[in-house]
Amino acid sequence: MDLRIFTEPQQGASYDTLLRVATATEELGFDAFFRSDHYLRMGSAGGMPGPTDAWITLAGLARETKRIRLGTLMTAATFRLPGVLAIQVAQADQMSGGRIELGLGAGWFEEEHQAYGIPFPTEKFARLEEQLEIVTGLWATEVGRTFTYEGDHYRLIDCPALPKPVQDKIPVLIGGHGATRTPRLAARYADEFNLPFSSVEDTERQFGRVRTAAEKAGRSPDDLIYSNALVVCVGKDDGEVARRAAAIGRDVDELKAHGLAGSPAEAVDKIGHYAATGSSRIYLQVLDLHDLDHLELISAQVMAQLT
Repeated sequence: MDLRIFTEPQQGASYDTLLRVATATEELGFDAFFRSDHYLRMGSAGGMPGPTDAWITLAGLARETKRIRLGTLMTAATFRLPGVLAIQVAQADQMSGGRIELGLGAGWFEEEHQAYGIPFPTEKFARLEEQLEIVTGLWATEVGRTFTYEGDHYRLIDCPALPKPVQDKIPVLIGGHGATRTPRLAARYADEFNLPFSSVEDTERQFGRVRTAAEKAGRSPDDLIYSNALVVCVGKDDGEVARRAAAIGRDVDELKAHGLAGSPAEAVDKIGHYAATGSSRIYLQVLDLHDLDHLELISAQVMAQLT
C-alpha cells in the first residue's frame, strides 16, 4: 500500500509552508506529495495568506525535491485551456526529472470561478472529455508531427505538440462518484482511478463499475491503479487524536467513521479494509500543514507496518 500526502492549500498555506510539508514527505519516506487545485477557501478556514497556483507550486517543488512523485487531485478543467495545460504539465515533468502525475477533473466550485472571473460553463463533463483527449493526444504525438483536433469546445490546428514530458506517459488520474460517465472516462484515459472520501462499501461498488467499464472498453481492469483519498488524523493516544481533530475543526467520531483516524493500529486496520477492495494507494488528506509531527508518527507507526 502506497501512502501519499495530499494537501488543501486554499485553506491557508504559503509556498514556504508547502515546501516544508513536501520536504518532510520526501524525508519520511512517503511516496508522493499532491495538492488540490483551488483558488478559494472553503468553509470557515481563513485562507491566509491567499491562494497558490497548483502548477506553479509543483514546478517549484520539482526543483526542490528529488524522489517523491508530484501531482494534483484534481486540476480543474475549467481553469486552463488544454493546450496550455499540456505545456505546463510537460514542463513541470521536465523540471522534476519525470516525477509528475496529472489528476484532471471537470471543476465544480462555482463560487471560486465567480471570485476570480473564471467562466463556469454549464456543460463541464464534455469539456473534460475533450481536454483529456487533447492533453494525452499532444503528449503522444511523435516529434516532428503535428496534432489537429476538432471538437465541440476546443479546436487545435497543426499544433507542434511540444514540449514533450520526460516520462513516456505521464500518469493520468481520474476520480469521482459518478456511476456511468466517470467509469467510462477512466476506462479510456486513466492510469489511476481515485475515489475520494468514501466508505469501504462505496469504494468496492465504484471500483467494480470502473473494472466493468474497462472490460467493455477492451482493456484489462488490472491495467489501472485503484486508490482512495481520506482525511487523516492519527495520534499516539486518545488525547493526541482529540487535539489533532480539534485543530482542524472536526469531530473524532466523525473522522473515525468517514476518514482515517485514531491510533496507528486503528489506521492500519482500516487501511486493510480498503486494500481488500483493490485499493493499493491512499492519499492522506493532511489539513494541519504545520503539524509535521503528525507526518512523522504516520511514517513511523502506520507506514512502517504496511511495507
